[in-house]
Amino acid sequence: MSPLLTVTTPFFALVLCGWLAARQRVMPESAIPGLNAFVLYVALPCMLFRFGAGTPVLETLNPVLLLVYLLAAAVLVGLVIVTTRAPAVPLKDAAFGALVVAFPNTGFMGVPLLVALLGPAAAGPAICVLTADLVVTTTACLALAQAQGRGGQGLAAAARPILAGVARNPMPWAIGLGALFSALGWQLPGPMNAVVGMLADAASPVALFTIGAVLWRAGQHLHHRTPLRRYLPLALAKLLLHPLLVWLLGLAAQAAGAPLSDFTLMVVVLVAALPSASNAAILAERYGADTGRVARIIMASTVLAFGSFTALAALFGVQPG
Repeated sequence: MSPLLTVTTPFFALVLCGWLAARQRVMPESAIPGLNAFVLYVALPCMLFRFGAGTPVLETLNPVLLLVYLLAAAVLVGLVIVTTRAPAVPLKDAAFGALVVAFPNTGFMGVPLLVALLGPAAAGPAICVLTADLVVTTTACLALAQAQGRGGQGLAAAARPILAGVARNPMPWAIGLGALFSALGWQLPGPMNAVVGMLADAASPVALFTIGAVLWRAGQHLHHRTPLRRYLPLALAKLLLHPLLVWLLGLAAQAAGAPLSDFTLMVVVLVAALPSASNAAILAERYGADTGRVARIIMASTVLAFGSFTALAALFGVQPG
C-alpha cells in the first residue's frame, strides 16, 4: 500500500466503523447524540485550542486566505442556489444544499487528516478556513434558509438568532483562545495541559467514528426517497468544483502579489476537497429542511471522497513522512 493510502485509509475506515456499529446496534441510537456532544463540546475544542496555541496567529487568522476562501464559498453558494432552486426545491432546501456543498468536514475529519498527511504546519490554514465556515458560511446559508416569507428584513431577522447560536458554539472560542495563547506566548499549567492533551488526542478517532454513526442515524429518519439527480451532482460539486474554485482564486491572488504560499494554498484546496460536514444533517432536521436530500449529499460525498481526496493529494505530490 502506498504511503498516502496508509494515512487516508484509516480515517475513512473509522467512519465506516461508526456506521457499522450504529447499524448493527452495537452502539444504541440513543448514545449517538451524547457521543456527538462529547466531540463537539469537549474533545474537538481541546484539539483546536492545542493546534491554535502552537501556530503563529497570522496562520490561524490569515486575512488573505480568509478572503480567498470566503469568495470561493460565496460563488459556490450563489451558484448552487441559482441552479437548484425549483418548485420541488424551495429556498430553504436550496440553501441547505449550498451549505453542504460549501462546508467541508474540516473539524471532525480535515484538521487531523491534513496534519497526518502534511505535518503540524497544515493546522493553521485548516483552522483558519474552519473559522470562516463556522462563523460566515453557516450563518449566511442558515439565514437564507430562514429568510423566505420574512419580507424585506428577512436576512437580517433570520441572521440574529443564528449568530447567537454561533456564539454558543465552542469551536470558534477554542480557536480564538488558542490564537490568544499563541500571540501572548502563554502556556497552560502542567496538569491542565495534560488533561487538554488527552482530550485532544481523543478527538480524531471519536470524531471519525461519530461521523459514521451520525450518517447512519440520518439515514434511519428519512421519510421518502430522494432521486439521484437531486443529490449526486451536489456531492460531486463538493468534491470537485469547490477545490477547483479555491485553487483558481488562490492562483489569482498569488498572481496579484498577495502573500499566499504554495503550501497554504495546497492545504486549503485539500480542505475544500473534503466531504460535506456531517452535522449539516442535524441542522437540516432542526430547521425543517429536506433532511433526506442533505443526508444523501453528505453520505455520497463521504463515500466518494476516499477516492477523490486521495487522488487530489497524489496530484499535489503529497508524501507522508
